Amino acid sequence: MNNNKALIQVAKIGRLVGLNGELKLNIHCDFPEQFHQNALFLTDKNFKLEINTFNKSRKTVSFKGYTNREDAAKLVNINLFSTREDSEKECALEEGEYFWFDMIGSYIKDGVDTLGAVSDIDRVGACDYLVIKTADEFVKKNLPKLFYVPYIDRYIIKFDKDEKIIYSKDTLGILENS
Repeated sequence: MNNNKALIQVAKIGRLVGLNGELKLNIHCDFPEQFHQNALFLTDKNFKLEINTFNKSRKTVSFKGYTNREDAAKLVNINLFSTREDSEKECALEEGEYFWFDMIGSYIKDGVDTLGAVSDIDRVGACDYLVIKTADEFVKKNLPKLFYVPYIDRYIIKFDKDEKIIYSKDTLGILENS
């Protein structure tokens, strides 16, 4: 995510592929279905790009107005962003799935203890880790200011999106052993 909380980074444009303005697309989200013909994305260079073609299997993309190699070269290393509203509209979540932006800022509870708040989420391999900014009462006990909780059934009971609370088990032990 970039500094503007209203925008969510969804991809980064990679190297040139071929002669017709195709580029490698490095996807930074779980929803490749949002990359389709006519989809619009904001860039970190303050302009919009509209997809002309997207090859899902090769993860290559071309953009309208950038139909040759020379023009497309100007787009290499540009980040693509979506808004929260566009993400919610374009990406179909299944039962029990949540957007990261819904979870960031939520409190994590282990029993009666509120251990802290989710400050970020990191993906390591196939597992997402909640980065928890530890509650002051635990920091005062000389516990770490940050700790990581794997987002797996072993630790996560449920997420209440409306209350912004993640109910967990055995995460106090993770904090104490961090």
